[in-house]
Amino acid sequence: MSSGHVVAIVPAAGSGERLGAGRPKALVAIAGKAMVARAVEGLLTCGVVDDVVVVAPAEHLDEMRAAVRRSVRVVVGGDDRVASVALGLAVVGDAEVVLVHDAARCLCPAEVVRAVVAAVREGHGAVIPASPVADTVRRVDPEGRVVGPVDRTGLLAVQTPQGFAPGLLRRAHAAAVGSSAAARATDDAGLVEEIGGEVVTVPGDPRAFKITTPLDLAMAEALLGAGSPALAGEVDP
Repeated sequence: MSSGHVVAIVPAAGSGERLGAGRPKALVAIAGKAMVARAVEGLLTCGVVDDVVVVAPAEHLDEMRAAVRRSVRVVVGGDDRVASVALGLAVVGDAEVVLVHDAARCLCPAEVVRAVVAAVREGHGAVIPASPVADTVRRVDPEGRVVGPVDRTGLLAVQTPQGFAPGLLRRAHAAAVGSSAAARATDDAGLVEEIGGEVVTVPGDPRAFKITTPLDLAMAEALLGAGSPALAGEVDP
C-alpha cells in the first residue's frame, strides 16, 4: 500500500466510573492536560497520522472540542463503543489507513503508532500492537475456586492503536449490525475476526497501558513526571 492518508478514530465516551471522575474519562487531566488531548497530540506528532476524529458523548461535545486542536473533528458517538467507532468511520473519507485508538491509552509511544501504520501499508488488513502476558493466570469457576492454570504460551495482551484497511473495517462493522458480534468483541480487531479476517501483531509497549483506575492514573502521572522522552505527543519525532 502506498503512503496515503491516515486517519485515526479516538472513541472518547467512557464514563470514568472506576476513576470516580464523574465525567467522561477522556476529559480527566493527567499532569494538567486531558487524556483525550494527550492521545490526539500523540497521534498528530508521531509523523504518520494526518487527521484525527474524536467520537464523544453529545452532552460533552463542547468540552471535547475545547480540549483538542481546532483542526480535529469531534463527532457525536453512539450507545456503545462499536456504534461510536462506526460513526467515526463514516466521516474518515478516502483514508488509506484507519486507526482506532483508545483515549485512555494516551501515553502510547510514537514508535508503536508508526509500526502499526507501516504494517497496514505493507498489505495487512488488520494490525494490533500486543505484548506477552507476564502474570501467572488461573481459570476459576463461578464461585471463584481455581480449576486450573492457563498456559501463557501464545497469549498476548492487546493494545491500541489498532490499524485497518478501511474496506475491511467497514465490512466488519456492517456485519456486526444486528448481530451478537458487537457484544462479544471487545475491540475492532475482534469484529474483523468475527468475519474471518486475518489479524497480525506488532510489538506493543508497557507505556500503552489503559488508564482505568486511580492507580493507573497515578502511574501515568509518575511517567510524565519522570519526563520519558519516548511518549507520543511529549516530544516531536
